[in-house]
Amino acid sequence: MVRILLLIIYALASATLGCLAGMVQGLSTGITAGAIVFLFMTQIHGAISRRREVKAHKKDIVGLKRASAAFAKAISETQARVDDVTKTMEARTSAQNKKIVSELQVLESLMKEFTHRISEKAKHEAGGRRAGPQADLAHVGEPEMLEMIRASLEENRVDLYLQPTVSLPQRKVRFYEALSRLRAENGSVIMPAQYIKIAAPAGLMSVVDNLLLFRCVQIVRRMMTRNRSIGVFCNISGDTLRDAEFFPQFLDYMQHNRDLGGQMVFEFSQEAVLKAGREGEANLKRLNSLGFALSMDNIKTLALDFGKLRQMGFSYIKVRADMLTKGMGAAGAAVAAEDFKNLLARHGLDLIAERVEDEKTVLQLLDYAVDFAQGYLFGEPRAVRGEMISAAEKPAASVIPLRKSA
Repeated sequence: MVRILLLIIYALASATLGCLAGMVQGLSTGITAGAIVFLFMTQIHGAISRRREVKAHKKDIVGLKRASAAFAKAISETQARVDDVTKTMEARTSAQNKKIVSELQVLESLMKEFTHRISEKAKHEAGGRRAGPQADLAHVGEPEMLEMIRASLEENRVDLYLQPTVSLPQRKVRFYEALSRLRAENGSVIMPAQYIKIAAPAGLMSVVDNLLLFRCVQIVRRMMTRNRSIGVFCNISGDTLRDAEFFPQFLDYMQHNRDLGGQMVFEFSQEAVLKAGREGEANLKRLNSLGFALSMDNIKTLALDFGKLRQMGFSYIKVRADMLTKGMGAAGAAVAAEDFKNLLARHGLDLIAERVEDEKTVLQLLDYAVDFAQGYLFGEPRAVRGEMISAAEKPAASVIPLRKSA
């Protein structure tokens, strides 16, 4: 609109000057003069407009350069901050890894010390005899079995097995129970029922538990990188609980691994807890005070002080499925099976039904509102390969199925 008004003004001015020139010099001269004036004025106006546009463009360019410089500075500062954060995280990770390696080395050296100290006793009791590579474990005598156990521990032939515990009715894996198995020189698997009754009197159970703990810590740390919602139950024997030399070192080790408190649950048999005594109960409370939940299994009687168990730090009670379905009275339970879960819940305890083998049992457990179950129906124990435990850089551990014992 302004441009049109200016052109009109230029035209009027040119016409006025042309008329004046025409009156003096004639019509043709006036028209020529008016046209020249009009062209001259438009050219001046165009030059002024272009100069203004050039100034505006220069100003925009200067603004863009300033913005670009500010943006480059912001990128540089951000990159510097990212580098600082990366260096900090790398330093923390390196320090944590060094701490873990140091602790594991301490634990491994402790295991070797135990093995060396006790192996002399085992050698003396075994009379220096070794079982043949094709030995039938069902017919191996105690001296030979003790020597096989000693050799398995010295040569690190201790395998870690994991069996899932699932939630009901979803059957989603919530926990794994860590179990230990020994291997004889010929590859025969020595089950806990076979080695515990011989290893315990010889003082070897602390060594077995030591190795199991060593592997559990490694497995839990690997699982934490993928899924922090799944926990691992780690079995500890009554002999270890009462071991005045080992258990304080065990507590000290777990003190340095308190970050695993939400993922590790330590499991003790009912017999071990009942025979723990004041010192053993104090050890359980100290372990729980570090943030680790406790579980009781191998239940023989349900005539228990559940409030006291909770005060000691227990959070889980594992009861055989057949005891829940048809053995509550014989086990001395104060309530019927359908009320047992609520009784435990009032004391802050969770019920886990173990040795679940068929679907019929699952239906009965659902009638009793049982939240967790474990057994061959949901998954048999599987052995984690030893080399896979230490290969922390690989995504997952390979497993091989464990054959059911006859």
